[in-house]
Amino acid sequence: MNARELSDEDLDWADLVLTGGMLPQQKNCLDVIRRAQSRGKLVVVGGPDPTSQPGIYEAADFLVLGEGEVTIPAFLEDLQGGARRGRYLPDHRADMTTSPVPRFDLLRFDDYLMVGIQYCRGCPFNCEFCDIIELYGRVPRPKTAEQVLRELDSLYALGYRGHVDFVDDNFIGNRREVKPLLRRLRSWSERRKHPFFFSTEASINLGDDEELIGLMQDNDFRYVFVGVESADADVLRAAQKTQNASRDPLKCLAAIYRHGMVVNGGFIIGFDGESRDAARSMADFIQAAKLPMAMVGLLYALPNTQLERRLLREGRMLTNGDLADQDATTTVDQATSGLNFLTQRPKEEILADFVEVVEAVYRPERYFDRILELIRVLEVRPRHRPPMAQLLKRGRGLARFLARALERPEIRGLVLRNLAMTAAVRPSALEMMINLMAMYLHFGDQSRFIVDVARGRHQGPDEEAAGPHSVERAVGNRSAVADLPKRSAPAASA
Repeated sequence: MNARELSDEDLDWADLVLTGGMLPQQKNCLDVIRRAQSRGKLVVVGGPDPTSQPGIYEAADFLVLGEGEVTIPAFLEDLQGGARRGRYLPDHRADMTTSPVPRFDLLRFDDYLMVGIQYCRGCPFNCEFCDIIELYGRVPRPKTAEQVLRELDSLYALGYRGHVDFVDDNFIGNRREVKPLLRRLRSWSERRKHPFFFSTEASINLGDDEELIGLMQDNDFRYVFVGVESADADVLRAAQKTQNASRDPLKCLAAIYRHGMVVNGGFIIGFDGESRDAARSMADFIQAAKLPMAMVGLLYALPNTQLERRLLREGRMLTNGDLADQDATTTVDQATSGLNFLTQRPKEEILADFVEVVEAVYRPERYFDRILELIRVLEVRPRHRPPMAQLLKRGRGLARFLARALERPEIRGLVLRNLAMTAAVRPSALEMMINLMAMYLHFGDQSRFIVDVARGRHQGPDEEAAGPHSVERAVGNRSAVADLPKRSAPAASA
């Protein structure tokens, strides 16, 4: 549905409609349920948000919660036996070594900028605001190297070439296991002349491990998302993100750059303990860290997190994860829909800081200066060589980008300057520079949208709603779904 409209013909063709997603997809998912059922279809729902908040999805015929390796077999058994309604709860975590190769043959590769595969679930850290450790646990559970290579074999046999993203929430959560995987992957790629390049998400301690970063560079990892969150070490400690507070983030990021990887940094505004200086220090850090992509968002107390539980105890929750009565504009934008709780400092001050950071970071001259400084230190050694069809496609994309960029006076000179400087001082990074400059066509528009929403349309929840009523509502929306037969998947199904 990101690539094309869902038609009535699509629904009429289907025997069964399966959907689900994360919190930002909630409204859309509920719309799909209603629409499919109106055409007489059984609907199956699963995924992170339904697992966290099953009560919101009670209209679905089947709720298949938790990890699919555990609960899908029991659901299929009941479906085959004629069941038309049910709820399936996991009674243990999935054994990732039993996870099957995804059906990549069902994808339309032309709809994808990259294809995702998963290596490991879970994260060893204990960030208060994170729901990953609630959904998948703090003991990272990896697949075997053989499984990962079978998935890549499948993509390779289907003719896919190019960008593959390891969608893990923390690719290096189990460093002891990931290094042998990367060595096997390096040999696999060399034998096939490097058909893919990679990206992933990792914790900032990646910058501590030269061997690990070197292995990632050997495998042509080009992008990595790192949750930086705040430039204030005291705020990080209060949020239990001690892995960031205990090290120098600029030093860690510099080590990653030396190994050719561009960092996408995640930042959050609205933590308890923030000072009025939060905006300036965050914007200055992003510039000093040479982070081209800075995902800046407002803190949201996600369902079933330590943060939400604390705020409930303190009587500070305003809403929960039910987006039914929230503004449709903000629910599709993951940056502006936060602050669903009583903040320690005035909400207007936090929103003003949020706007200040977004405007500063994505001001054209600051963005183009930042990526030029990054390219000066980025030691790129690309191994993937795109086939001719991809080269032609990229050539057309470059022509379109230049045509659009040169029409915009605010970035025209910056684009030409960065092209010339990169060609002169770091020609190996020219492709990366073009990609990062092209991203600004999105970032510039998106930042203006975010600022407009935060200034004029972001109406926070009614703060008078805090207290016992909001606690009752928050708990109630995640209660068990009434009148559904409950069945825990047996251990043998894993």
